[in-house]
Amino acid sequence: MKIDILTLFPEMFTALNQSMLGKAQERGLVTIETHDFRDNADNKQRHVDDMPYGGGQGMLLMAQPIFDTLAKIPHENARVILLDPAGATFTQKKAEELSKEAHLIFLCGHYEGYDERIKTLVTDELSLGDFILTGGEAAATVMIDATVRLLPGVLGNVDSHEDDSFSSGLLEYPQYTRPEDFRGMKVPDVLMSGHHENIRKWRLRESLKKTRDRRPDLLETADLSEEAQKILAELS
Repeated sequence: MKIDILTLFPEMFTALNQSMLGKAQERGLVTIETHDFRDNADNKQRHVDDMPYGGGQGMLLMAQPIFDTLAKIPHENARVILLDPAGATFTQKKAEELSKEAHLIFLCGHYEGYDERIKTLVTDELSLGDFILTGGEAAATVMIDATVRLLPGVLGNVDSHEDDSFSSGLLEYPQYTRPEDFRGMKVPDVLMSGHHENIRKWRLRESLKKTRDRRPDLLETADLSEEAQKILAELS
């Protein structure tokens, strides 16, 4: 996968060079390149923002630097993603969708907003949620992390992400590691039993219980098996 990022602050993406994402780049599973679109401003002051026509608060990103920067990046068949508070909410399902693409381009805004004509360049408008950030860099970092970790070979264990919260439509079941007894808090006996079917059933039950208690809204759209529906009815 190739990822290009249009931003005024390339240094904010150094976090992507760490941990598994850094290793994924070293192994050639993904390439990530930042592009400072201020470098393509066509004025001596290198301004990339201006006052909105019709008046209003704040400054808007100008179309010209964005258009000219994107024109220098081969992007046929790329998904061009605009980070915008008004965009669709980014979800695990969207991360899975994007992970199947060969080329992603993230456009990070700043200031009050965008010249509307910039949106003619994009294929997707995405947001992390109903809150405002100072710019799109933090949101892009989160989306890139969530997407790249799904690429084959990034996590090592191909099944690692399948049990993650939201991957199945449910929150993940509780997990434990050594020691078996930590300050009087013991690992559930079923997990020590070695009985794989009982462990599977316990995990499903706990996942359903956790989802019901913390995110009941997820149950409205989760594709539950007959077994899961029965367990959920017993929990009610």
